[in-house]
Amino acid sequence: MDVKTFVEVAKSLPANISILVKGDTGIGKSQIVRQIAREIKTNWTYVDHEGPGLPVLDWRLSVFSEGDIIGLPDLIDNPTSEGRETTFAPNNRFMMACREPYVLFLDEGNRATPEVLQCAFQIVLDRELNGHKLHPETRIIMAINEGNDFMVNDMDPALLRRFWVTELIPTTNDWISWAIKNDIDPIIVSFIKKYPSHLMHTGERNPGTVYPYPASWHRLDSSLKHADIEPSKFAGRDIDDLLFYFASGFVGSITSAAFVDYIRNYKIKISAEDVLDDFDRYEDEINLLTSDKKNEIIDYINLYLAENNLSNDQASNLNKFLGCTSDEVVYNFMQEALEMKNLHNSKMIYSFLKNRIMKVYENSKLKGKTLQ
Repeated sequence: MDVKTFVEVAKSLPANISILVKGDTGIGKSQIVRQIAREIKTNWTYVDHEGPGLPVLDWRLSVFSEGDIIGLPDLIDNPTSEGRETTFAPNNRFMMACREPYVLFLDEGNRATPEVLQCAFQIVLDRELNGHKLHPETRIIMAINEGNDFMVNDMDPALLRRFWVTELIPTTNDWISWAIKNDIDPIIVSFIKKYPSHLMHTGERNPGTVYPYPASWHRLDSSLKHADIEPSKFAGRDIDDLLFYFASGFVGSITSAAFVDYIRNYKIKISAEDVLDDFDRYEDEINLLTSDKKNEIIDYINLYLAENNLSNDQASNLNKFLGCTSDEVVYNFMQEALEMKNLHNSKMIYSFLKNRIMKVYENSKLKGKTLQ
């Protein structure tokens, strides 16, 4: 199942239906679960969660012991009987999902010990643990890694049948859509668009070898931003040597060599027609352009406008493009537009730029200039 379909189904299921998602390592299951949680509507007022959607409790069962789930034994006085009795002090994070609606994410379920899986079995089967019941709106999602490359335990059929089960197979378009929404560097997105085979390794894996996965590209993007060496800063230019070493540690040396070569040889060629007729398609590339390159495009647009009337859609795209430029560029463009012999174009440009020009008068260094 692709990611888009999985998210739609998962958020639409009743809260008491637990979900089991199977998939390869590194496909971004944790991020997808958080996306589902954000899209689930709730009227609950939380103490420490501002939304949107439900907060997520992320439990990696492979590192849990039995006590991490059921809590620790404690002694209490029982006035109805002689002496003291043993009880369990419940896990605080489990109790959070009992008091308020959460998405309880049980990750790496098939790498857990049998004792931990028994605890998970009770949570999934009864929606409670040692008498403590989950909130009616709390949802349970378990994830397991599939494949012969992992040390995993077989899932108990009695546990498996308690879930709505699916195998998650993300597409390249799934990842690209997610990457754009999450501000992944546009050069990374562009590289994956052109060479989708580098998004995720398929086939056999050699122990100790680093391979690319969707989650790896996310970590690489975050690390490059932290180091202030985003790929978009080097598009078509000499590259900081560190960029290759960063990339090779996340996506492997073969993919890193192809990625660095792509950055070094990246060329942006955008025409006036590209901007006016299909701005959304070229927006990522336009954002990579220097001010000088944007000024060149404006020169081409002026030539186009001298010979052609703007349509409403083209005017809208032109407005979007000018939104990527400085106030000074907009002011100069407005001056040239008002001097055009094509009154149709002059009126259309003035109609969508007049408010910004007024702000230029009020807030910028161009305050003393006058429109003719």
